[in-house]
Amino acid sequence: MNAEEKRLAEAREGRAAWKRFGPYVSERQWGVVREDYSETGDAWNAFPHDQARSRAYRHGEDGLAGISDDRLVLCFALALWNGRDPILKERLFGLANEEGNHGEDVKEYYYYQDSTPTHSYMRYLYKYPQAAFPYEDLIRTNAARSRVEPEYELVDTGVFHESRYFDVFVEYAKAAPDDILVRITVHNRGPEAARLHLLPTLWFRNTWSWPGGGAKPEIRAMDAQGRQAILARHADPEEAARLPGHVLLCDGGFELLFTENETNTERLFGQKNASPYVKDAFDAFLIHGRAEAVNPARTGTKACAHYDLTVAPGEAAVIRLRLCASYSRLDETPFGREFADIFDRRIREADAFYADVIPATASPDEARIMRQALAGMLWTKQFYSFDVDVWLRERGAHPLRGDTRHCRNREWFHMKNEHIISMPDKWEYPWYAAWDLAFHAIALSLADIDFAKEQLSLMLRADYLHPNGQLPAYEWNFSDVNPPVHAWAALFLYRTEQSATGRGDLAFLKRSFTKLLLNFTWWVNRKDRFGKNVFEGGFLGLDNIGVFDRSKGLPAGGCLEQADGTAWMALFCQNMIEMSLEMACDDPACEDLLHKFLEHFLWIASGMNRLGPEGMWDEEDGFYYDLLRLPDGSASRLKVRSMVGLLPLCAATILEKRQRDRVPDIMDALHARLGRMPELAHSLHPLGPGHHGVADRELLSLVDEGRLRRILSRMLDENEFLSPYGIRSMSRHHRDHPYSIHVHGQEHRVAYVPGDSDSGMFGGNSNWRGPVWMPVNQLIIRALLQYYRYYGEAFRIECPTGSGVMMNLFEVSREISGRLVRLFTRGEDGRRPIFGNSDLFQNDPHWRDHLLFHEFFHGDDGHGLGAAHQTGWTGLVAKLIQLYGNIDATQMLAADGGKVFVKRE
Repeated sequence: MNAEEKRLAEAREGRAAWKRFGPYVSERQWGVVREDYSETGDAWNAFPHDQARSRAYRHGEDGLAGISDDRLVLCFALALWNGRDPILKERLFGLANEEGNHGEDVKEYYYYQDSTPTHSYMRYLYKYPQAAFPYEDLIRTNAARSRVEPEYELVDTGVFHESRYFDVFVEYAKAAPDDILVRITVHNRGPEAARLHLLPTLWFRNTWSWPGGGAKPEIRAMDAQGRQAILARHADPEEAARLPGHVLLCDGGFELLFTENETNTERLFGQKNASPYVKDAFDAFLIHGRAEAVNPARTGTKACAHYDLTVAPGEAAVIRLRLCASYSRLDETPFGREFADIFDRRIREADAFYADVIPATASPDEARIMRQALAGMLWTKQFYSFDVDVWLRERGAHPLRGDTRHCRNREWFHMKNEHIISMPDKWEYPWYAAWDLAFHAIALSLADIDFAKEQLSLMLRADYLHPNGQLPAYEWNFSDVNPPVHAWAALFLYRTEQSATGRGDLAFLKRSFTKLLLNFTWWVNRKDRFGKNVFEGGFLGLDNIGVFDRSKGLPAGGCLEQADGTAWMALFCQNMIEMSLEMACDDPACEDLLHKFLEHFLWIASGMNRLGPEGMWDEEDGFYYDLLRLPDGSASRLKVRSMVGLLPLCAATILEKRQRDRVPDIMDALHARLGRMPELAHSLHPLGPGHHGVADRELLSLVDEGRLRRILSRMLDENEFLSPYGIRSMSRHHRDHPYSIHVHGQEHRVAYVPGDSDSGMFGGNSNWRGPVWMPVNQLIIRALLQYYRYYGEAFRIECPTGSGVMMNLFEVSREISGRLVRLFTRGEDGRRPIFGNSDLFQNDPHWRDHLLFHEFFHGDDGHGLGAAHQTGWTGLVAKLIQLYGNIDATQMLAADGGKVFVKRE
């Protein structure tokens, strides 16, 4: 057990609070629903970026390279000023949803470079221009561009010309859970000496200004053995017991500044301030020369050490700090040889930890990708606080009080969320999304399976899960419907731990299963409108993939029977079947639940595979489509070849012989049912004696071998779905052959778009009209491995279609995985596809190896699009590198019960 694994064990067992402090500060707290108390519900305009420096947040905090305790009470982050900016750089800037030609978008360059699971070592890079930050240029130029034009990025403004910028590296190393060392290294990449004001800032989240907020904490100057320091302590006894007083020690020459984390109501609202010292005091002091803005008594709830640096060209300046709760540390030399030794030791320990995670077969470039992907996963944790009951009461919209005002999330008043949660992107999406989180857990399991399991369990808690069984989607509308992938992710984590330790966490599986029963019932009762075992669900995460907005009323009052919604439910059934089989070993009562879900699977398969014009399967095209059903009873297929029609492939699960042998009566009943009702088995993969595959396996699948081959022939066609960088979300066929339908004289049309959306249907940068998305590719790869474990070498298919190259399905899965990994790797020409045509990103040694993990990727050339730091699900690339570095085809065929994520000896 290496040093980091020991820390994880100590944290798990409650022996040491190694996770007490971490990167739990958001990258953006302005423009979020939690801070919106407006009449219009327009969160972006209710709390814009311009107000963020002056207005105290209620539910969170944001900052550069920030850390906090696990309740976001005490926060630490950087502030910077280059002497030219109109405002102090305390947080990341980006465009609000309506400002960008492709929706909201951060306009900064920052990188999560490294982190261990306990955050014993972390490294962050921020690139800060030496010229004035071009706020107005970014807003004005993006506003003038159309949807078909690219976004105007910070690099396009010219502020990085001649490398006139600072690389600001921020590193954290924990000497102990309550002793955090901070090292800030500022490199001047430009040709001339440049001045930088550096303000490491410590502050308390404002919890005292609101009703019931409690006592106000204090930050003040103190003398620590002749050294200036900052003391932060809470006045509330309960809070002080949980989080004792901390001292921020600072090295070198600096000036201490103090103010309050209070709203500047005079600037924002023209009202007199409650205190002369307000949140934006350091901005006023430094940029506007207002000495009276800071508290001369050197006390408050926000403080900083102001360093005034001049850095020579090509040189670096280093600032050292220490945030410590152990007062005994004040008697020692806090920045002596031990300081550097601790950093060196933590870096070596991080290297040792990842040496056990990253497969030995990975190339140095793949190892870099994997480590930065996991660093992004671990940095993108955030303390998320949202008490919807209080929020609704204060907005006058609470249904239990008889309030008549309607607003979003009115039916979710039971929710009180106060936890560390993995975010999709702490700037673009600084709120959880249930289905994103399921994919996050898969990648997080590589580094910290305890945290991964906690994340899945959170969404199933009573203060998250709706009493009716619905999982919350995301804060803009908790009632939106996300694909039901939680069961798949929970089972995946169970199998992963089982493979690694020889024993799965059955208690975790049982807890998950119990709550997922409620969620499954909600789907059956709410989303199968006519009881035909076919499901709706709305956009289901696939925002712009169809001709209609699937979350709104359809033309002429019709309804949509969704191929993807029905496929998701088939996979949900299969996951519950596997869980039931596993639990039946320990509790025979689970056999009844197994029977229930086997029956459900048969009904859903039958509903999806109905014969004739009212079925989702199109025999002529060899593909699944959504079915538009009109009020007069007529129905027609919406023949858009998209991910909607590929998802039925993903409902594929192996039943091992040993699993079936545990429940012979159930299996006999299943086969008897099919014997009595052969209609249920139409196009379903054959079950029962005579239809067993490799190692006597049975296969639960929506498609038989014939349909599987027909769908794969399209999926593996480079003129359709198979991109050089993975599986596209829409067939390239629709580039030259757009699909259109006329309803009541109005044309609805959809075409393949490889990059950012050209449709405003969902607003923002929502786009499923062609780009490559990592999570659905992961599900396709998982399904191909399931099919391979059943068919083995007997099933071979042309890949790519028309190439003459025949592959088994393991080889096909590896081919798709390799294309996804190639998004990030440097090719023979030295260029990474994710960086597109940018010479700076491709060639500059200070940029080329700092990776971004975008939300999605151009379907033809692979360059990164959408949220630039959505490591949340794009971090799955780390899982692909790990999987194919550790598993070969022989091991895959021999794997039992899905336990395939094992290391080679």
